[in-house]
Amino acid sequence: MKRAIPITTLLLDVGGVLLTNGWDHHARRRAAKYFKLPWAEMKDRHSLVFETHEEGKLTFEEYLDRVVFYEKRPFTRTQFRDFMFAQSKPYPRMINLFAQLKVRHGLKIAVVSNESRAVNAYRIRKFKLDRFVDTFISSCFVHIRKPDADIFRLALDIAQAPAQQVVYIENTPMFVQIAQGLGIRSILHTDYKSTCAKLISFGLQNDVGVIL
Repeated sequence: MKRAIPITTLLLDVGGVLLTNGWDHHARRRAAKYFKLPWAEMKDRHSLVFETHEEGKLTFEEYLDRVVFYEKRPFTRTQFRDFMFAQSKPYPRMINLFAQLKVRHGLKIAVVSNESRAVNAYRIRKFKLDRFVDTFISSCFVHIRKPDADIFRLALDIAQAPAQQVVYIENTPMFVQIAQGLGIRSILHTDYKSTCAKLISFGLQNDVGVIL
């Protein structure tokens, strides 16, 4: 009987898996309402620069200049920044799950995410993601972003893990399909229980060996 290839490495998305999305459509709409900004104009200006910003080619201050502070506002940059950062909330059970799996199975864990540098740095620090994540292949650091398959190839190179020993957990179907096309076993994350069940099917149980 052919032995199953063991999993040595997990690749994780952040927004929608470990945390809420950091600065998505809903968060921006909340910001527009809270700060009384013209939503259509803000949306259009964001769409012109967000890819460049997430690839680390546009600073946080430059992003704010182009999307919000291109004219005088009755609020400060600090107030707007604090509102942005406050949109991030943790999924504690997911964070604890991967921290447990790392210890129990001796896994390498890398994040593969599309995030701007300021939001990324805040989220890593605020939620202590670096206590269990070994490497952050964030778009703002590597200057490429999903859906570019090269970001997954880069993650495999950095983790020094062959694709068949890797599982990727992601909540966006297209990105799951791209990873699978590279031979990476992938889980489309929808909820804690189903992701636990799929991880167990790959031989990865949490500390108590059951789905909590």
